Amino acid sequence: MKDFFKKIWTENKKVRKFIGVTLVIVGILSVITPFTPVGFLLVFGLEILGIRILFWNNLINWFKHKINKNKP
Repeated sequence: MKDFFKKIWTENKKVRKFIGVTLVIVGILSVITPFTPVGFLLVFGLEILGIRILFWNNLINWFKHKINKNKP
Protein backbone atom coordinates (compact mmCIF):
# COMPACT_ATOMS: atom_id res chain seq x y z
CA MET A 1 0.00 0.00 0.00
CA LYS A 2 2.84 2.39 0.87
CA ASP A 3 4.56 1.65 -2.44
CA PHE A 4 1.32 2.33 -4.30
CA PHE A 5 0.94 5.82 -2.79
CA LYS A 6 4.64 6.54 -3.21
CA LYS A 7 4.43 5.64 -6.90
CA ILE A 8 1.38 7.88 -7.42
CA TRP A 9 3.06 10.75 -5.54
CA THR A 10 6.33 10.61 -7.46
CA GLU A 11 5.00 9.89 -10.95
CA ASN A 12 1.88 12.04 -11.10
CA LYS A 13 2.35 15.83 -10.90
CA LYS A 14 -1.39 16.44 -11.08
CA VAL A 15 -1.91 14.69 -7.75
CA ARG A 16 0.78 16.80 -6.06
CA LYS A 17 -0.62 20.01 -7.54
CA PHE A 18 -4.15 19.11 -6.49
CA ILE A 19 -3.10 18.33 -2.93
CA GLY A 20 -0.90 21.42 -2.76
CA VAL A 21 -3.61 23.76 -4.02
CA THR A 22 -6.15 22.15 -1.69
CA LEU A 23 -3.87 22.69 1.31
CA VAL A 24 -3.24 26.30 0.28
CA ILE A 25 -6.98 26.98 0.04
CA VAL A 26 -7.66 25.30 3.39
CA GLY A 27 -4.71 27.21 4.88
CA ILE A 28 -6.07 30.55 3.67
CA LEU A 29 -9.48 29.68 5.09
CA SER A 30 -7.90 28.67 8.39
CA VAL A 31 -6.14 32.04 8.65
CA ILE A 32 -9.46 33.83 8.14
CA THR A 33 -11.51 31.52 10.37
CA PRO A 34 -10.52 29.62 13.51
CA PHE A 35 -10.54 26.34 11.54
CA THR A 36 -6.97 25.40 12.45
CA PRO A 37 -4.32 27.32 14.36
CA VAL A 38 -2.29 29.88 12.37
CA GLY A 39 -2.84 28.35 8.95
CA PHE A 40 0.01 25.84 9.03
CA LEU A 41 -1.66 23.99 6.16
CA LEU A 42 -0.92 27.00 3.97
CA VAL A 43 2.80 26.49 4.53
CA PHE A 44 2.54 22.75 3.84
CA GLY A 45 0.62 23.40 0.63
CA LEU A 46 3.18 25.92 -0.59
CA GLU A 47 5.99 23.47 0.17
CA ILE A 48 4.25 20.74 -1.83
CA LEU A 49 3.85 23.15 -4.73
CA GLY A 50 7.56 23.92 -4.47
CA ILE A 51 7.35 27.49 -3.24
CA ARG A 52 9.80 28.17 -0.45
CA ILE A 53 9.74 31.04 1.99
CA LEU A 54 11.47 33.82 0.08
CA PHE A 55 13.92 34.91 2.73
CA TRP A 56 14.51 31.53 4.42
CA ASN A 57 18.30 31.52 3.87
CA ASN A 58 18.60 35.13 4.99
CA LEU A 59 16.62 34.34 8.12
CA ILE A 60 18.83 31.36 8.98
CA ASN A 61 22.02 33.39 8.42
CA TRP A 62 20.66 36.20 10.61
CA PHE A 63 20.00 33.76 13.48
CA LYS A 64 23.46 32.21 13.09
CA HIS A 65 25.04 35.66 13.16
CA LYS A 66 23.04 36.60 16.28
CA ILE A 67 24.05 33.39 18.07
CA ASN A 68 27.73 33.78 17.18
CA LYS A 69 27.66 37.45 18.18
CA ASN A 70 26.32 36.61 21.65
CA LYS A 71 28.97 33.96 22.35
CA PRO A 72 31.86 35.14 24.55
